[in-house]
Amino acid sequence: MKKIITTFTIICALGLIMIGCREEKTPEEKIEAAMEEVNEDLENTADDVKDAAEDLQDEIEEVAEEAGDDNN
Repeated sequence: MKKIITTFTIICALGLIMIGCREEKTPEEKIEAAMEEVNEDLENTADDVKDAAEDLQDEIEEVAEEAGDDNN
């Protein structure tokens, strides 16, 4: 019986130590992390828009070439 109580006590103590050692983020750190995430999302979106614009420009050039070929 003593082994069970001792084992249970040690497990509980280790659990409390692990929970107590967690690093808590301050509100400023949370805001900074959120701002970094938003910044990354904006950069990704900007890259996507740039790629889409380049694709559109390529398509316009292809259509213009085809139209020029049709007129000859």
